[in-house]
Amino acid sequence: MKSIYDPVYLEEIITRIDHLSSNSKRQWGKMNVAQMLAHCSAFQDIAMGESSPKRSWLGIFVGNFAKPIFYNEKTLPKNMSTIPTILIVNDRDFSKEKEKLKQKLLQFHADGPEKCTTHPHSFFGKLTAEQWGKGIYKHLDHHLKQFGL
Repeated sequence: MKSIYDPVYLEEIITRIDHLSSNSKRQWGKMNVAQMLAHCSAFQDIAMGESSPKRSWLGIFVGNFAKPIFYNEKTLPKNMSTIPTILIVNDRDFSKEKEKLKQKLLQFHADGPEKCTTHPHSFFGKLTAEQWGKGIYKHLDHHLKQFGL
């Protein structure tokens, strides 16, 4: 499985982000491209331990069973629900969001698994650094495909 910790896949994701433009159109979902980039940055904040949303009651009951969805080989379903605190609905500056996300990804990669959060994911619960690395790649891949990349 691809992981954001692998430099080959980090470079692939950054190249795909660089191919986005402010005119990129979504193929599903509600967020525009700048909102999607902000959403991915907010998700990255969780993985980096800079944000720690509380566990949802549903996640407490079923998150552990559903956890492999986050890091297995299968693609994420279109229009999958998200953590409410990182659902972006307000307007964002495309260029700033693009650069912010790239910098967070580079920092996460440079910090390595040792600095990955140990705080539980709000739905899936406790994840290892390896699971976070795979899940981050998978999450970014999902959203880049949402915009045709």
